[in-house]
Amino acid sequence: MTISTFSLPRNIVYGENALDHLSQLVGKRAALVTGGSSMKRLGFLKRAEDLLKQANFECIIIDNVEPNPSVETVRNGAEAMLAFQPDWIVAIGGGSALDAAKVMWCFYEHPHLSFEDIIPVGSMPPLRTKARFVAIPSTSGSGSEITSFSVITDTKNHIKYPIVAADMVPDIAILDPRIPAKMPPSITANTGMDVLTHALEAYASTAATSFTDPYAIEAIRLVFDNLETAYLQPDNLIARYNMHNASALAGIAFTNASLGLVHSMAHKIGGEFDITHGLANAIMLPYIIQYNRLSTDKYRLLERTLRIKDLIDAIKDLNRRLDIPLTLKDCREVVIEEKTFNTVLERMSENALADPCTVTNPGHTSVENIKNLYQQSYYGK
Repeated sequence: MTISTFSLPRNIVYGENALDHLSQLVGKRAALVTGGSSMKRLGFLKRAEDLLKQANFECIIIDNVEPNPSVETVRNGAEAMLAFQPDWIVAIGGGSALDAAKVMWCFYEHPHLSFEDIIPVGSMPPLRTKARFVAIPSTSGSGSEITSFSVITDTKNHIKYPIVAADMVPDIAILDPRIPAKMPPSITANTGMDVLTHALEAYASTAATSFTDPYAIEAIRLVFDNLETAYLQPDNLIARYNMHNASALAGIAFTNASLGLVHSMAHKIGGEFDITHGLANAIMLPYIIQYNRLSTDKYRLLERTLRIKDLIDAIKDLNRRLDIPLTLKDCREVVIEEKTFNTVLERMSENALADPCTVTNPGHTSVENIKNLYQQSYYGK
């Protein structure tokens, strides 16, 4: 029996108006990290800045983090932090903004490091020598506000790298359901299916334990019970509250149990085609569960626990109700041409096999297995 660890943010503040907790922070300088324009347009960035100023903080804003944050973006953000010297880093926005801020934090505290230095799991030096970290998600999806994970894109080589380091678990996670209530329906759907994938992969992970399973199971239940309502009724704060909590619960599960092949493969196809991560997960999830059923009985146990007749059918049915295609070939967000797909198939499969998430997938796999799963997900066969 191996020794395991279980980690959580020091403080999780959740519920309507949880954002107000920023006014209780103690410090001198705060760097606010955000994405494109949504947090600014909807007034949440200004509200966060005002709350920090109430607590006597001087603030800078590091914005325009792209949907798949690049190595260059995190380097530029770290340089801004080095000039400003914040003692708090406050990330507000989608998973990309939170992920980018985590790695900016690393390079702010350890500017001598290269990106290649932190790719191996557990290679990041200790953080919190200069600053602490607050994560405020605007989507109910990535779970980045809870986790030790960050996904950064090497744009030159078209590869998404999951960076994993225990110290990247935020000090404070703020879950305010008013923020994701402003998400468009398509983002609600894609991020919600990301939550489901996190929870299902953590549950089936070879590193799952009796500590992680309850969080995963509750997140799965909450998604099946609330995602469609949040999609159809964007202002339903009960559904939003439940989905925001589900995202965090799934994050707790997978930051401690890791993930599996769905994420390994989504990282690589996302790097090649820029398909939204949650959408790629949603499409590929049923095919990979079918493959993994050969190596684990946990899906059967889950069906019994949640009284789901057939998990794969339930996922496909939910995808249909969320207007998510059942194959990569039918994806409307990004057109994945068959010829291009087949050109990069070998490379994607090799890179997916090397992804850290593959290590905890139920059962052993190979490049050929992964190629076959990509093809099934593309053609629906």
